[in-house]
Amino acid sequence: MDADAARDNLNRPSLRWEDGVPVSVAFDDPYYARSDGLAETRHVFLGGNALPERFMGADSFRLAELGFGTGLNFLAALHLWRAIAPAGAMLHATSFELYPMTTDEMARALAPWTELAADTQALLLQWPSREIVFDQARLRIIVGDARETLAAWQGCADAWFLDGFAPARNPELWEPALLQAVFDRTAPGGTAATYSAAGAVRRALAAAGFCVTKTPGFGTKRDMTTARRHEVSG
Repeated sequence: MDADAARDNLNRPSLRWEDGVPVSVAFDDPYYARSDGLAETRHVFLGGNALPERFMGADSFRLAELGFGTGLNFLAALHLWRAIAPAGAMLHATSFELYPMTTDEMARALAPWTELAADTQALLLQWPSREIVFDQARLRIIVGDARETLAAWQGCADAWFLDGFAPARNPELWEPALLQAVFDRTAPGGTAATYSAAGAVRRALAAAGFCVTKTPGFGTKRDMTTARRHEVSG
């Protein structure tokens, strides 16, 4: 076992499984929608960041995510990237995660989506490496408290997936200072999206500098939040 894997064993999530869906015991919250996690990801994170339009013709694109979880969001983004980005284009993704799953847990969580099977297998074969290579993507996993690790990150993102557990149950991942750090590491014209429509989240994103919009949520959830950094470079 390498040093990263040994350290991560100290921070394994405590899970229970309900009808095949992983649920965090600590936060009493599922990792994805019980109805259809992939459909939720496509609506909230891919659609919320307008990725179908933005991937079109892009030579490269930078994704960042708070909460890697099962890896479903990244895999859905890579699936879309493969479908519409030009040949040879590269997707660069960075995800911040405090409690990385084991390989077996991740495999069980991702098993329902056979259309993602090839990239799921590539991810699982390289896990728990924190630098994971695909033919059209590079994925970096940064393990630790995002309030510390994001502050030390020197990267920048074109789009953010804000996918922590519910703000009422996991307030640390929605703190104003952390969302300010997200804004500071968002490219001009970049975006963020989250399933949450909590007022505190929207206010913190706006205070950070984002233009914030409430949009229809997934399934039975009435609303979600999208945000854009409207500055232009130069």
